[in-house]
Parts: sequence; C-alpha cells; structure tokens
Amino acid sequence: MSSKIVVQKYGGTSVGDTTKIQNVAKRIKRYHDEGQKVAVVVSAMGHTTDELVDLADQISKNPPKREMDMLLSTGEQVSIALLAIALNEIGVPAQSFTGSQLKILTDGNFSNGKIEMIDRSRIDEAFNKNKVVIVAGFQGIDKDENIVTLGRGGSDTSAVALAAALGADECEIYTDVDGVYTADPRKIPTAKMHKQITYEEMLELASLGAGVLHSRSVELGMNYNVVIHVRSSFHDKPGTLVMSEDKIMEKMKVSGVTAKGDQARVTIADVKDKPGIAAELFTQLANKDVIVDVIVQSSPRDGINTISFTIAKKDIAAAKPIIDAYAKDHGNGKAEIDENISIVSAVGVGMKSHVGVAAKMFQSLAEKNINIEMISTSEIKISCVIKQNQAEDAVKALHTTFIG
Repeated sequence: MSSKIVVQKYGGTSVGDTTKIQNVAKRIKRYHDEGQKVAVVVSAMGHTTDELVDLADQISKNPPKREMDMLLSTGEQVSIALLAIALNEIGVPAQSFTGSQLKILTDGNFSNGKIEMIDRSRIDEAFNKNKVVIVAGFQGIDKDENIVTLGRGGSDTSAVALAAALGADECEIYTDVDGVYTADPRKIPTAKMHKQITYEEMLELASLGAGVLHSRSVELGMNYNVVIHVRSSFHDKPGTLVMSEDKIMEKMKVSGVTAKGDQARVTIADVKDKPGIAAELFTQLANKDVIVDVIVQSSPRDGINTISFTIAKKDIAAAKPIIDAYAKDHGNGKAEIDENISIVSAVGVGMKSHVGVAAKMFQSLAEKNINIEMISTSEIKISCVIKQNQAEDAVKALHTTFIG
C-alpha cells in the first residue's frame, strides 16, 4: 500500500453544513484506508467569515486589525473540530489543529500575513499514530504568538504551503466547481474546463478576478513545484492540474478571459514632469499596503502630464488622504476616483509565440462599441479598463473571439 503524503483543502461551500462535512469525511476515509498520510486544510463553513465581518461592522467601522484576526480565525476552528468529529465517528482517527498549535509562523502583517515557516513536528507525530491531520486554513501566528490571518482565500495558501513543507507532490483543492475554466461558466455557458494550465496563467487569472484559487497559493506552488489539483468536492472526476509550463504539451494562445469589477480608477491631472514625482506617490501607497494594478502616465506636454492608475475599491479609504495630498502638492488640486470600471483581461502563455492577439482583442471590443480607457500588457496578458456595465458583454465577446 502507498504511504505517500496527501494534502487536501476544502472550501467553505464544501463544508457548508454537517451533511457536507460528513461527505468530506467519507472522501478522506478512502485515502486513509489506502494507507496514505492525509493532511486536510479546511475553510470556515459557508458564509461564516462574512457573517463575522458583519458583526464587527455593527460595532466599529474601523476595528483594530489584530482583533479582526482574532475574530475571523474562529470560523475555521469550528469547521476543523466538526470534521475531526465526523472522521472519528466513521472509524478514522483524526486530530484538529489551529495555526497557532502547529506554529505556522507568519510575517506578522495582520489581515494579510505571509507564511514564513511551518513546524511539521506535531503533524509527523499524528501521522505516526495513523491519524488524519485537520488544519485550520487562513491563519498563523507572529513571533509574539498573536493570531494573524492570511487574507481572503488564504486557506488555499495554507494548503499549498503545507504541501510544500511536507514534501507532497500534489495539493488537492476541493471546491464547488469542477476545475479551472476558460471563463466563469455561470456567465459563459460555452466556457471550457482545462485539464492542465500553467502556474503563470493561473497566477494571472487569479489576480484578475478568477475566484478558483488565491494568487499567493499559486505563487507558492510555482516556487516549490507543488502541482495544484483543482477539483470538485461533489464527485470523483479529475479536475484541472496547475503545473509548470515545461510539463504541458499544448499551450493555448488564450487560456482564459476574466473581468474584475472590484477596482477603482484614480486620475491626477497636471502633474509636474520631473524625476521622482511618480515614485513619491506610489511609495506612499505601498507603505499603506495599497496594491496598484494598471498604471498609465501620459506623455508630457508643456512640462505636465496626467497619471492614472487602478486600485481595489476596498483600499480607497486608505489611499484617499495620500492621493488628495499629492494632487494638492503636485497636480491640479483634485484627484478623480471612478468606481464605475472593470478590468477585462485575456491570458495565455501561447501569446509568447502568437502575433495579433492585441489587435483581435481591441477589434472584438470595438465591434461591441466598448471603449477602452486604459491598457496594460505583459508577456502572457492583455488587460483593458472599460465601463463596469459593459464587462459581461466584453467577456462574452472576447471568449467567442479567442476560445469559441
């Protein structure tokens, strides 16, 4: 019998109620019965995290991040305990652990921590006793043992980090979809499921709004060469393997089309054209952990130019004082913030060897009378900022153009 280490992760919808938790336990039992060592990372049940955020919001619009992490980490503690109980009930010895019990050490950045080290000693101890290890996703601790969460979707990151720490060849991410599609299948009925996709493509798709995987989990998989298997928790069919480009034979020109609607565009006009001006703005934003996506600076005219960039809507409150002060000191005195935008993107490693992708994309949008307001490109991605109410039409048009 095989004794390899298997790491699995189950999302909130997969453990949304006790019946689903019992079904997950039955799946885990099959692996355990085959003699495999199983470590399972679990998210909070259903919409628990959102409900906890709402509770805090009823008390404070700006709660301390440390206390929010203390609050939000409780959701996973419920689900890991229930899953361990369900496994023991069907004859599978199991033990649950929080991030602090396993000493999952992070950098201490509350609400968006990065994992630096995992102590596997308690996991190995449980494995030696033939136990399934159940781990609370989304959380770790800092050097002072404060609880630190890893950001929304952080359970994916927990699972891939655990797979890397344990030397597992593959990390199974169970979710409510069958795998990774060329577009959101709920909105694009013709979307096709990938059997394989590269880390680079998945990283772009994840950062651009494809909600299947958390982007940091893909980065970890790429850095530690852990194959990520995205599959459904509702059946046993294989899903999508996220892996290195050199292992994939056929590379699609465009492997996915996405739309990201949680962004806002900031525009600052009449900025003086001299070295260091842009650096000052973006350094201040970075110091407040504000992530900037698309950036466009106009060509200077009469010694001034315009800077436009996109940020997440959730970061507007933190960014606005910086932006307003910058516009007053270096611009025309007033920054414009447009929340009525979406970023539509086409992604594919095949772009490296195919010409004309940008031309086809722009022509496809033009045929639908969709105006492009900003453009950003990389070796395997083209993104366009458009009006938010045109995002769905844009995705449909691009999907038809590139994928069919």
